[in-house]
Amino acid sequence: MDDGMAPGTGPAGEQPTRVIAMMNQKGGVGKTTTTVSLAAAFARAGRRTLVIDLDPQAHASMHLGVEPSEDVGSIYDLIIGGEASRCAVEARENLWVVPGETDLAGAESELADASDRHARLRRGLDAMRGRFDFVLIDCPPSLGHLTLNGLVAAGEVIIPMQAHFLALQGVGKLLETVQIVRGGLNPRLTVSGVVLCMHDKQATHAQEVVEDIRNFFESAAEQPESPWHEARVFEPAIRRNIKLAECPSFGQTIFEYAPTAAGAEDYEALARAMLGAWDADLLRRGITPEIHIKSDATRASIEAAHVSLAAARAAMEAAHQSTGHSST
Repeated sequence: MDDGMAPGTGPAGEQPTRVIAMMNQKGGVGKTTTTVSLAAAFARAGRRTLVIDLDPQAHASMHLGVEPSEDVGSIYDLIIGGEASRCAVEARENLWVVPGETDLAGAESELADASDRHARLRRGLDAMRGRFDFVLIDCPPSLGHLTLNGLVAAGEVIIPMQAHFLALQGVGKLLETVQIVRGGLNPRLTVSGVVLCMHDKQATHAQEVVEDIRNFFESAAEQPESPWHEARVFEPAIRRNIKLAECPSFGQTIFEYAPTAAGAEDYEALARAMLGAWDADLLRRGITPEIHIKSDATRASIEAAHVSLAAARAAMEAAHQSTGHSST
């Protein structure tokens, strides 16, 4: 995939697609829940969003109530067969998914001898160019050919994690992996930051781990050559919430299953904060973010679609004023 699908790039005046690898080599940290919940929140805010279920467990697909069939392709068909046209299934308004399946486990061995084994997903996304504003890739919790496909296709990495000491050690190894991939397979890959999942902000241990992460990112900010020199701890953190664990079994997102639960509130607020920052960056470059809302959308969806854009405009206005310029 060329720069047209990378964040922060693309033809002048054209909104780029942000391709984000959601990655943590430790399982059970909220990676898939974060992938699906952020994707759903982006879609509710009027952003065309694609979820790539790259994990053979196919939990993201189950979470959205989608599975491959004779009429619906899968990530296996995309990576091994090169079939892009029938693989993206519209699961909700503005939300598509390329489903995972258990056969994907065999793709590791099938890819082993292929000369282009790490570029298959990138080429598949090339074939869908221009259809999406965001692509979120749910990577497997292991480093193999599938995960490397995700990292080569992506422009950035977001790390969902719990604020535990061992998880912190795992983040260090993950950053080493990003550095290696950036050094050869994908020179434009960056780390955007960390999403704290199942978080207990009152726990002393959690506070210490979060402080360590923030200090690390602050020191990296002084090293512009580092892939994570602009990384941050995204806010708000996602509180532990049983509703987030229950909703996948019903094939529903948290916004459908328990829209007033803490999990829905936190992911909605996190998505708005992310969109606000990203939209502000687009506006600074003279690009107006696109919002896709059908005429019969609910008032809540319309309001969600415009909140981040209003925040982005306010941020740009403040930036102009702080530098002594007036906003137009």
